[in-house]
Amino acid sequence: MRPGFGGPAIPVGVDVQVESLDSISEVDMDFTMTLYLRHYWKDERLSFPSTNNLSMTFDGRLVKKIWVPDMFFVHSKRSFIHDTTTDNVMLRVQPDGKVLYSLRVTVTAMCNMDFSRFPLDTQTCSLEIESYAYTEDDLMLYWKKGNDSLKTDERISLSQFLIQEFHTTTKLAFYSSTGWYNRLYINFTLRRHIFFFLLQTYFPATLMVMLSWVSFWIDRRAVPARVPLGITTVLTMSTIITGVNASMPRVSYIKAVDIYLWVSFVFVFLSVLEYAAVNYLTTVQERKEQKLREKLPCGGGLPPPRAVMLDGSYSDGEVTDLDNFMPENGEKPDRMMVQLTLASERSSPQRKSQRSSYVSMRIDTHAIDKYSRIIFPAAYILFNLIYWSIFS
Repeated sequence: MRPGFGGPAIPVGVDVQVESLDSISEVDMDFTMTLYLRHYWKDERLSFPSTNNLSMTFDGRLVKKIWVPDMFFVHSKRSFIHDTTTDNVMLRVQPDGKVLYSLRVTVTAMCNMDFSRFPLDTQTCSLEIESYAYTEDDLMLYWKKGNDSLKTDERISLSQFLIQEFHTTTKLAFYSSTGWYNRLYINFTLRRHIFFFLLQTYFPATLMVMLSWVSFWIDRRAVPARVPLGITTVLTMSTIITGVNASMPRVSYIKAVDIYLWVSFVFVFLSVLEYAAVNYLTTVQERKEQKLREKLPCGGGLPPPRAVMLDGSYSDGEVTDLDNFMPENGEKPDRMMVQLTLASERSSPQRKSQRSSYVSMRIDTHAIDKYSRIIFPAAYILFNLIYWSIFS
């Protein structure tokens, strides 16, 4: 039975010293903490006469024989009192009945995390302490020294997080079947270290995107070079995305890292589609070239067209020179065919139109790669500027 039963609520002061913050689990959304939990109250039934006003200290065996506050950790998954080499429990009683009850506990508790900005996120977790049986009418739970009731070890550190702040709060918790209870909160704020994710996720993804741009400088006819390069970058990006999500809970919203990886994946995939477009237009261009050669007069059986036939750089003077040329070594048929072809092209506006469209088509096909060399890097740099300005 509690002290002062039937009277006002007994005040129980609490202070905590955090020994270690052992782990933070994103997958399970919980944290593990080891702490010293101390309770202070007055029980006149335990007072005793003393001439030197010295307190008496006991181990955990006496705890089972007297009243102690029935504290528990709200939303805890696992907890235990350390028992090496003996139960880590201490009871100290003053002559006037004031009691100090201390125990060393490790607790794993739930932490509701928001990963919408992961891995550029900041998480706030809390450890909640409450009486299990006694409402606020029987037990008044409070922090003994306010925010100074919480002490932490300066050596506490985590591999992925920077501990920014520890602080305490007090609230009332209501249960419909039992009533109102005092609840104490140990709040701490964690900011994630970004360097690990820069090395393991962001830099590899950026390098894969840049590697996909190399295909823009490879000859469009080099299919064995450009196709494997595109497929390799796409598969590598898929592996990076899978690896990141494997270590994360299956949340139903988009994380910041998802935005970066999927946009990078789209850039890599677009580079593959860009080559598909270039290869298709090149094939169409070559077919039109073949038809153009077949339509040229006296073109049957000729070798591939010479530069003078297609680049449009000849002049009337050159054609006149061809008219006056009389070969001596048996090359007359070839020269005459060239002469006839030039004359036919010059006299036929339709031929000139066909040649003009042919040259324009060649330029457009080359321009896809040329423009991609500028547009893809510029768009990706713009995306990075917007991304880091929003999430950093």
